[in-house]
Amino acid sequence: MSLKRNIASGLLISALGATTLAAQTLVYCSEGSPEGFDPALYTSGTTFDASSHPIYNRLTQFQTGTTNVVPGLAESWEASEDGLEYTFNLRRGVKFHSNDMFTPTRDFNADDVIFSFERQRLDDHPYNDVSGGTWEYFQGMSMPDLVASVEKVDDYTVKFVLTRPEAPFIANMAMDFASILSAEYGEAMLAAGTPEMLNQAPIGTGPFSFVAYQKDAVIRYTTNPDYWDGASELENLIFAITPDASVRYQKLQAGECHVMPYPNPADVDAMKADAGINVMEQEGLNVGYLAYNTTMAPYDNPNVRKALNMAIDKQAIIDVVFQGSGQIAKNPIPPTMWSYNEDIEDDPYDPEAAMAMLEAEGVTDLSMKIWAMPVQRPYNPNARRMAELMQADFAEIGVDVEIVSYEWGEYLSRSSDLDRDGAVLLGWTGDNGDPDNFLAVLLGCDGVGNSNRAQWCYQPFEDVIQAAKVATDEAERTALYEEAQVIFKEQAPWATIAHSVVYMPVRPEVEGYIVHPLGGHIFYGVSLTE
Repeated sequence: MSLKRNIASGLLISALGATTLAAQTLVYCSEGSPEGFDPALYTSGTTFDASSHPIYNRLTQFQTGTTNVVPGLAESWEASEDGLEYTFNLRRGVKFHSNDMFTPTRDFNADDVIFSFERQRLDDHPYNDVSGGTWEYFQGMSMPDLVASVEKVDDYTVKFVLTRPEAPFIANMAMDFASILSAEYGEAMLAAGTPEMLNQAPIGTGPFSFVAYQKDAVIRYTTNPDYWDGASELENLIFAITPDASVRYQKLQAGECHVMPYPNPADVDAMKADAGINVMEQEGLNVGYLAYNTTMAPYDNPNVRKALNMAIDKQAIIDVVFQGSGQIAKNPIPPTMWSYNEDIEDDPYDPEAAMAMLEAEGVTDLSMKIWAMPVQRPYNPNARRMAELMQADFAEIGVDVEIVSYEWGEYLSRSSDLDRDGAVLLGWTGDNGDPDNFLAVLLGCDGVGNSNRAQWCYQPFEDVIQAAKVATDEAERTALYEEAQVIFKEQAPWATIAHSVVYMPVRPEVEGYIVHPLGGHIFYGVSLTE
């Protein structure tokens, strides 16, 4: 990515040495490169860490460390009695960032809210197809059918009119895809013929302003002194992109970075024994899975999918890949989430029965691809090793596996293709603490071709999750989601693999860092001691 504000890569990289860093400059050794800086276009946590968390705000937001929804750019909101209208009262005096191409002439207002959502909602909006225009969350959450209109009541009041009640709507407004961009910046870049700059040189209202990005190397931010919730104590924030977990560990030990995500499970005990490292940990709100392409033979047959699931030795994966930091997953939502169905029985590990089931379905000499992620994620610390174990398991039942991978952004893009071959290793960390965020976004019909990597649209399942969306009683919603998990297990669009513990190693001079249950790495509120 080439930006006008980018400076020589040598200067950027030299700034990473701990001895040259100014006070209150935090270096985060991130695990990968963002796909871009417009969070509505993507679903990757790597991208959200680099975009929505430091640069942007949303109407509502999650209190860091919890799934509690609190005011953001909206100071308050009201819902109509029928649940079809939500009116947001906007915060006044909020400033947008500026860069060499753009200086705002006004504060944040209702026009920015309307711009941020209408570009995703309206096919004829001038920004609808900019930078690919995938809008994976908006599509996967059925937003085009849900949102009838977004109306400006006045400069500081916006009303969303819905076609049906939506139980998690306020929590959904706190999600990354709902980040608020500057309509004025959008107009300026459109006039300049460079609308893609919204995704490459981002402007937001968040605690940090974007400075520069050198692809696959470093991202630099500086504090926003006009931040509406108070300026960060950090003067600068640097993402040192470091895909290898062992190298991240070395940098942390050497003081070249202050925080690193996703350590190798084998390194955690040594980290805990090191007085120079504080290992924070928390049960992850996540699931790792293998998604078949259910539109392509023979994976369109649920019996074939269940046979393959029975061939996977999940306990071996937990032992070898997670090394004690995970547990076997039987459901598509984590056990820490409300409505988790304890009564579900997992598919047994039974290679002989799996082989017999494939033969009964007329499937012999099957060759398939397993896609392995190139980066570590909280739900999968080593996708390549996991794929190798599955390759060996499938060989035992006569299935020949080729392991493939791509650069992270390309992996995410290709894996959503309707005609993708084979099965893809992916996973999910919850965005809002609601089961809808897993069951509808990842497995609903509206997610096919986007966030639903199994391309699975099964009407009995769809009917149940759509009913759960509009129910307002949590007990009723719980019963529906428990039923949805039964259907999921019967149809097996995925092999559910694991839920993991999230470990976050930080240096002792880091103060105020909180492990966020929704998986984001958030540096507002963090400071460094001398």
